Parts: sequence; C-alpha cells; structure tokens
Amino acid sequence: MTTVREIMTAGAICAGVNDTLADAARTMRDLNVGALPICGQDDKLAGMVTDRDIVVKCVAAGGDPSQVKVGELAEGTPVYVNADADVREVLHAMAQNQVRRLPVIDEQRLVGVVSQADVARHLPEDSVGELVESISQGG
Repeated sequence: MTTVREIMTAGAICAGVNDTLADAARTMRDLNVGALPICGQDDKLAGMVTDRDIVVKCVAAGGDPSQVKVGELAEGTPVYVNADADVREVLHAMAQNQVRRLPVIDEQRLVGVVSQADVARHLPEDSVGELVESISQGG
C-alpha cells in the first residue's frame, strides 16, 4: 500500500486566517503555487485559498485584497486527507470534492499537500486518467 505521506509535498506553508489576500497572493507567487492551506490561530486547518478565489471572490467583486482577510474565504468544513491513508483515498476525495490538491493532516497538524501532479507521478496511468476525468467532469 502506498500512503499519502509517501507522495505528498511536505512542509506546506499556511496562510493565516488574519493574513490579507494580498499577503497570500505574494506567498503563492514566492512559492510558485496556486493554492495555500488556511490555518487558524490554533494552527488547525481552516480551509484552502486559491489564486482563483482571490480573483473571483475579491478582485472581481470589487474587493481590496490588501483589506480582505484570508479567513473570509474559508468556507465550510475543510477537505483533507490523513498522511497514513492509502493513496486510493486521495483519488476518491479529489474526485468527490472536485479538487486538484488536498491538505495532508497528521494528528490534526498540517504536514503537507498532495496534488493531482503528485498522484500522477506515483500511480498507474489508468488511475491517473480516471482521476483527471472525474475532476474535469465537475469543473
């Protein structure tokens, strides 16, 4: 069994709930990523923020990214996967939630992020094809 821990990108950087969207955008630029986990003041996962969220939910709506807090975009219950879960659980969670990346949790602490690209590098081609198809159907 291949676990999520074996394929994830470790050392994920969080955007704090009280950071501004401009701060989050700069962090994304500096890390060359399109999404960041959102962590609360208790260091627990509060959600994910994407570059698209910043554009659609703030900029396009006339908001000021230097004034809007990241926590304002954290909606609902965060979707995540446990570090010791089987990689097949990632496939299911990504497809079910129509997402391309998931935060990875170990003992309620963020330890990494697993992306569609991580899955593609480590799983058989037929599994990857099914994942891409199932995610694309919802988007």
